[in-house]
Amino acid sequence: MKLANPSAPRAMPGSATRLTGQPCFVRVTGTLEDRFVEFEFAIGDPELSVELVMQFEQFREFCATHEVTHLGAEACARLDYERMKWRYGAPGIAD
Repeated sequence: MKLANPSAPRAMPGSATRLTGQPCFVRVTGTLEDRFVEFEFAIGDPELSVELVMQFEQFREFCATHEVTHLGAEACARLDYERMKWRYGAPGIAD
């Protein structure tokens, strides 16, 4: 088995939307030091996401590359509601 050469140039990633045939979603969750964007990125299902942090320009490029749909307030509220059900067993019930 041949290992990848770490000094070899990496191929630029293609659009995750085109590669998977599924829509990509972004939910902005905050900013840090007026330099970074905190966000969730999901492919196919907004409920299954990864948390990422990027500088503003990198974030704009990332969103353009992956042809993302930015989740609006209503979609974010639905996600929060679903997460509360999973976390607490029923919406609005805290430990």
